[in-house]
Amino acid sequence: MELSWQVTIPVTSLKRFLNDHGVSHRVFSDLKQSGTIRVNDQVVTPAVDLNVGDTVTVTLPAELADDAVATSMTPITVLFENRDWLVVDKPAGLNVVPGPANRTDTLVNRIKGYWATEQAENQVPHILTRLDRFTNGVVWVARHRLANSLASQMQAAHRVDKRYLAVVSGQLSDDHGMIDAPLASDPAGYNQMVSPDGKPAQTEYWVEQRFPNATLVRVKLHTGRTHQIRAHFASLNHPLVGDGLYDGPMIAGMTRQALQAQSLAFTDPFTGEDRAFTSTAPADWQAMLQQLSEE
Repeated sequence: MELSWQVTIPVTSLKRFLNDHGVSHRVFSDLKQSGTIRVNDQVVTPAVDLNVGDTVTVTLPAELADDAVATSMTPITVLFENRDWLVVDKPAGLNVVPGPANRTDTLVNRIKGYWATEQAENQVPHILTRLDRFTNGVVWVARHRLANSLASQMQAAHRVDKRYLAVVSGQLSDDHGMIDAPLASDPAGYNQMVSPDGKPAQTEYWVEQRFPNATLVRVKLHTGRTHQIRAHFASLNHPLVGDGLYDGPMIAGMTRQALQAQSLAFTDPFTGEDRAFTSTAPADWQAMLQQLSEE
């Protein structure tokens, strides 16, 4: 894969210039070992001096499929794809990455099969927004090393807007709130818990609709901790409907945590375009809201 940039301001080194364009230390190492760097169409070493007006072109080696990862031909729901990104609407019940419980039919396995059919140049999915197994919604995937590096920088700088929909038990009194409470692993279980020894975690929410025994909220994550939304609302004594791990009540026919990654938005670092994606509410979610509104 080939990418080019023009030098518009004085820079100190090629490495600094590429770093400013998202080429991390790891990607730079890959370039030196098995890629190609050209300045004004001439192959150069990393020690080259750059001048304003120079055109820098890098050719990244293809990322071949991992033979240790099984291939699944089960279809995926693609919301968007181009050279740099793949955005998928993940169904509830599907693991994102292979693990002890499932090594053959996770989202990663399905993407591998999808890209094999496409004969894609790069066939290693870099998962950027991982979801719990029973959470449905938008999953953002980088299609190559540089996209992964740039996306990681964007997320660290809070330049990616991730919004969720959740149905919590009971009625929240405030129309808007910020849950600012550190989270840590519970040593007695698989859940997360609010703890002064935990990592900082901030969850902002807005009430969308109140039902007699539940509340629909729109949520924005300001940090990305494990089970953040689930643990934060449980700490307020409003666990998500259907969330057995956090003692959420099984009401309105919902048998999994009532949580979906509803939307994702960012400015594409490669093109400057604003991109926004929205998940479609699945059947169990629609049925739950219908039943709650009738109670």
